[in-house]
Amino acid sequence: MIHSRLGCSTISFRYLGLEDALASIREIGFTEIDLGALPGVCDHVPYELDGPGVDAVARTLTDSGLRVRSINGDIGDLNKPLDAVQRAGRDSHLDLLLTLAAATDARALVLPCGALDHQPVTSMEADLARVADELTRAADRAEHYGVEIWTESLHFCRLCCNLERAQQLTTRLADSAVRIVMDFSHVVASGGDPHEFVERFAPRISHVHIRDAVPGNINLSVGNGEVDFAGGLKTLADAGYTGHFALELETRDITDDQRPSATARAAQLISELI
Repeated sequence: MIHSRLGCSTISFRYLGLEDALASIREIGFTEIDLGALPGVCDHVPYELDGPGVDAVARTLTDSGLRVRSINGDIGDLNKPLDAVQRAGRDSHLDLLLTLAAATDARALVLPCGALDHQPVTSMEADLARVADELTRAADRAEHYGVEIWTESLHFCRLCCNLERAQQLTTRLADSAVRIVMDFSHVVASGGDPHEFVERFAPRISHVHIRDAVPGNINLSVGNGEVDFAGGLKTLADAGYTGHFALELETRDITDDQRPSATARAAQLISELI
């Protein structure tokens, strides 16, 4: 039995089209998803989005019968300075994703913590300030849609790639409505400690991604890495975390044919730990 607080990201089945991915997730026994909308990672939502595209994705999700917890999206490198034309394009893309989130009753849109590059565009200070400003701006816009903005404040592949940068970003977000997604794999891959992450950020954590890792590698199935899920989930519970979790198994240590059974095993293990 899959715990009611555990969902599955469609990123786990990114090799399938959206309808087939949703069917696979439902067949395993999940009732909730995170929707992957990350160009180059998961194309279940077109990056070149328009009104008809939003309507089509929303209908597919509604027909699936699965609840949408969040949409994991990307509106460009938030540490990149924009001219007026680029700003208009980003705002339009953001509004379309927020429209989709509202149409599917998603609680939040998840946005990245900067570009897929550890090096800043201008300087670390300026780039972190720019990311914080962009996330805060998005959160202000999202309020009109009844949607929250979350960010993976630590993402091993992006600008905020370790605990210290995550701390610097979160400090800049102190007065905003932006909340945090904790991803066990990114914390461990960066050499960090999930217990320390929870100690630092517990009051702002609104969602948790589940995937295994070793230092330097985020693409491992649950049980094939070094993440102490039992200890980490206990630390979250002891800190008062009552939110939801999602298996985000963008793993590369199994074949696509093995993915449904590996996802089911991970769901059983994590459900028991929750």
